[in-house]
This record gives sequence, C-alpha cells and structure tokens, in this order.
Amino acid sequence: MKNKICIIFTGGTIGSVISGNTVDLNKDDKSVLIEKYTALYGSAVQFDTLRPLNILSENVQPSDLEKMADCVRGVDKSRYDGIIITHGTDTMCFTANLFSQIFCDIKIPVVFVSALYPLDDERSMGVENFAGAVTFIKSVDFGGVFVSFRNYTGNLKIHLASRLVSASQVSGEYESILNVHFGEIVNGKFVYNNNPINPTAAQLKLPRKPCIAQKLCTDMVTIQAHSLLNFNYYRFNDIKPKAVMVQLYHSGTVCTEGEEANFKKFLAYCKNLGIEVVIAPIDSRARIYESALGLPELCTAAYDISFEMATVKVLLALGSNVKIEDELNSNHFFEKLYL
Repeated sequence: MKNKICIIFTGGTIGSVISGNTVDLNKDDKSVLIEKYTALYGSAVQFDTLRPLNILSENVQPSDLEKMADCVRGVDKSRYDGIIITHGTDTMCFTANLFSQIFCDIKIPVVFVSALYPLDDERSMGVENFAGAVTFIKSVDFGGVFVSFRNYTGNLKIHLASRLVSASQVSGEYESILNVHFGEIVNGKFVYNNNPINPTAAQLKLPRKPCIAQKLCTDMVTIQAHSLLNFNYYRFNDIKPKAVMVQLYHSGTVCTEGEEANFKKFLAYCKNLGIEVVIAPIDSRARIYESALGLPELCTAAYDISFEMATVKVLLALGSNVKIEDELNSNHFFEKLYL
C-alpha cells in the first residue's frame, strides 16, 4: 500500500495567510495544509516535508527555480511513492512546464498543487487540490510531472504538466491545451480521461530519455499578437536578445500587411541583427491561412505544443547550448499533442 509522500513547500497563496485586505506568506514553520488534510482525510499517509524557499510565485527568480529543482533532485525517490510541490498560481504554469522537461524521466509522480485563496479563506480549494494529488499518487504506478487543480465548477482535474496553459484572466482557472485534461478525481478516485491525444498508462510506464537541456537563459523577448500591434517599438539598439518569441493568434496567424504592424518587416529587422524569431502555437493539422503562408520558412516554428511549453523549450535551449529548433521538435514528456 502506498503511504509515503515527500512534500516540497515553496510558498505561494497556498502557503499564505490573510491579514486585513492583504495576503502574505505564512512565516510559521508548521504546515497548516497537512493539518487541514489530516483532519479531513485521516493520517494513513506519511508526509515528509522540505521547504527550500518561501516566496510569492510572481517574484520567482531563475535561482529560485534552480533551488526547487535541486530539492527534487536531492529527494531519495526510492523512499517515496511521489512528490507534491506546493506553488503559487501566478507562475505555476511556467514551473510545471519547466519541470515536466527537466524531470521528464523521473520514476515517481511529481504533482504541483496550488490555491486561488489562502487556506484560511473559506473559498480556498487548496486542501482539495492537495488531496487530489495524494489520491493520484496512490492510484498510479508511473512517473512524470502533473498538476492537481480544481476550477470553480466540475471535478478536480489532473493535468499533464507539459500541457498546462496559463491561468484564465482574473478568475485564475487552469486548463490543459485543447481543454483535454489527463484525468479527474471522482468520488475520491482517479479516473483517466480516455481521449486519443492523451498518453496511456502503458506509454507512461515506458522509460524516457533524460532531457539534455537543464539550464535556463532569460535573454529572450516575448511578444503577444494583438490588433494593431506596432512592431516598430521593438527595437534592440541598446540590448540585443538572443531570441524573440511571438505568440500567434489561436489560428496560427499574425498581421503580415501594412507597415508598423507587419510581422514580416519585423522578421527582416531581426534577421539583420542575427536574432532568432520563434512563432507559436501552430497546429500542424489545421488549415493554413493565406496570411500565414511561408512564415515557418522565414523563422522558427513551434508545432503542436502550447506557447507556454515553447517558451520553456526556447529558454532551456538558450541556456544549455542546444539548437532551438531541435528542442522544439523534441517530445520529452508528451508535450506534443499528436502522439
């Protein structure tokens, strides 16, 4: 029977308390989360705890991510059935996607949990998200990186960390790309989502090669396409990035006409400076709009992964001296939608 889990606390809302109209980190060493879980679900599971840092996730730095990663690396995996990482909701998507790559070959499940409200707020589902992670770990016999999160409606969902997309604006709800979650917790049990784009348990049990790219480099500029975007304001006279990422519209398009809003003119500018431009997301099975014809030949295209995952891959490639295109084409932990 599985009954031993390592918890890595990193702060975030799930590790915060309310003080008047302010939410701030809980400086107390005791775990309110474990106390509340035990009161509701009992003490059958043994938890060992680590706290490599205690921060609000919006303030995370590259060195903080390295501390988290080193903490996971330092856990004796043979002693535990799984690892739970508590994290703030604001940047959980990035960290989860990142860890899905650098720990793609881990032999036990690693599950991120968070909360939209502190645990002392009656609206918080932090304990439920934590309980979902515990249930998932106890239910599976494969490794990998996942996210346990319940939105305001529906059952608690288990997501592949490699497919989690940014939280919705204001509400903070989380979904997987194409709204295809990996599974859900129903009546205290994990139920697999039998969708054709999901990996099966048998596929997850197969050994995976480690990801060579392990270091981040933040010398990158990110641009999100929107109506009337003026590319002329993106000029790199003082500091030149190593790469520029452009988040396309959902249909894989961006403006390619006119002057200041013309992406092709911006591409020519970046090419002249020797800056690699990456575009994402692009669905390889979708019809191509006339405005997007030829774009992949003019820059580097990220196919069949989320923009969030493409961002992680580019930063890892830059930091690990790996070709960006090679990293984008890799499939370390089922980030590619079409298996």
